[in-house]
Amino acid sequence: MLHLLPIEPHWAWLILAGVLGIAEIVMPGIFLIWIGLAALVTGLVTLVLGIPEPLQFALFAMLAIAAVFAGRRWFALNPIESSDPLLNDRAARLVGEQVTVVEAIDGGEGRVRVGDGVWPARGADAPVGTRLRVTGIDRGLLKVEPLG
Repeated sequence: MLHLLPIEPHWAWLILAGVLGIAEIVMPGIFLIWIGLAALVTGLVTLVLGIPEPLQFALFAMLAIAAVFAGRRWFALNPIESSDPLLNDRAARLVGEQVTVVEAIDGGEGRVRVGDGVWPARGADAPVGTRLRVTGIDRGLLKVEPLG
């Protein structure tokens, strides 16, 4: 397949590595960089050793898998500190917020208004219009309690 390109195979791998690196910068997800690293190493090994095409693809596949696993492990052991750790956890951000009952909490379950949305809630029985405070989250249900 690489022999169909009008360039040397090692350049194809190195160009692929560059494209994947740029793609990671444009749309970050900390994934493409590992595949790009595998392409870079494959290109350098191909340049130095001149390995045949089937071995290039096998090397790339093994390196890509190893790089992704190594990257995931590294990030698991070295988590990135965030100034806002709840940034992408909308439900957890609601703890402590005041909400209004829009569907009476009867038998421990009802619905409450949070901003411009409505969430299922679990807590002490309360009529429509009652103001409550969110104390926690349980599988998408807001745990609520009376104010005061």
